[in-house]
Amino acid sequence: MPTSTKAIVLSSLKYGESSLIVRMYTEASGRQTYMLKGILKRRKGGLRPGFFQPLTQLEIVSGTVRPGRLGYLREALIAYPYATVHSDIRKGAIALFLSEVLSESIREEETNPELFSYLEHTLQWLDQHQRIANFHIRFLMGLTRYLGFYPDQTDSHAPYFDLSEGAYCSKPGLNPVLADGNLEAFRNILGTNFDAIHTVELTQAERRELLNSLILYYEIHLQGFKKPRSLTVLDEVFS
Repeated sequence: MPTSTKAIVLSSLKYGESSLIVRMYTEASGRQTYMLKGILKRRKGGLRPGFFQPLTQLEIVSGTVRPGRLGYLREALIAYPYATVHSDIRKGAIALFLSEVLSESIREEETNPELFSYLEHTLQWLDQHQRIANFHIRFLMGLTRYLGFYPDQTDSHAPYFDLSEGAYCSKPGLNPVLADGNLEAFRNILGTNFDAIHTVELTQAERRELLNSLILYYEIHLQGFKKPRSLTVLDEVFS
């Protein structure tokens, strides 16, 4: 039976000469993978390759997806037409980076309306704003709430943050920790909503250090998480 749902593109991979394998996070069914046969040669019809750029927000109608098999799409329409995400070089770099993070982080084939809403609305915020240098850092922090390792705010004035425990502590142990200026930046961005993230002033070196710490945080808490290859591109764009 056909299923209609909102979906966010996580990745697309060319298959053969004319097809794509597309991974999406859907509102109705969590993470799903679809085979789009012949889409790269198709000149007519509702499915277009441009619909499947990283983090594009779609309305899709799919056929029944059997466990362990690739699904197929009957229809796809742009649900939210980005004005700047795919045309602004800074936002494009962020989109590529976040699509890699989400592909590594979200693995469940089950509905999670709160997570989908977070992705949908924060990406629309990115599209609509220009002061975005700290966006991806705040996004990663907020995403941990839905992945199960949001930082424990107990003793938030302690001088260290234990990345393995996900909590503040008074003395460092054997686990990697945040401290000093890196910890201060972490506190400031975590305590700031998206509309005010531009007020947290960081140098490029400070932003790089904090982002690398967050990637390590993900690696510790998500088994098999791989450092995004686009991290270097993101650093160059904001340098």
